[in-house]
Amino acid sequence: MLTIDGTAHVLKLTLGALAELEEALETGSLVDLVERFETGQFSGRDVLALIVAGLRGGGWSGGPRDLVQAEIAGGPIGAAKVAAELLARAFMVPEEAV
Repeated sequence: MLTIDGTAHVLKLTLGALAELEEALETGSLVDLVERFETGQFSGRDVLALIVAGLRGGGWSGGPRDLVQAEIAGGPIGAAKVAAELLARAFMVPEEAV
């Protein structure tokens, strides 16, 4: 969940959202994106792309420009934490499959 302008939104990285995310990345692949988050080398663009993809996977129809002046709960750090958690959950192996 991410609260934007006082409204809570569900985020999920569906297959379609992951495809949009990969297309939105300026450089590298999703694996490169994961590595950037793991090493703390991610950019604001990475966070924004992840948040937008997650919101769209959750049913939101907006785009990056809709977030330019939006108030995000927790500010940039809160958005980065949500983005990192979203990315981690997308690539977690379900316990039953282990």
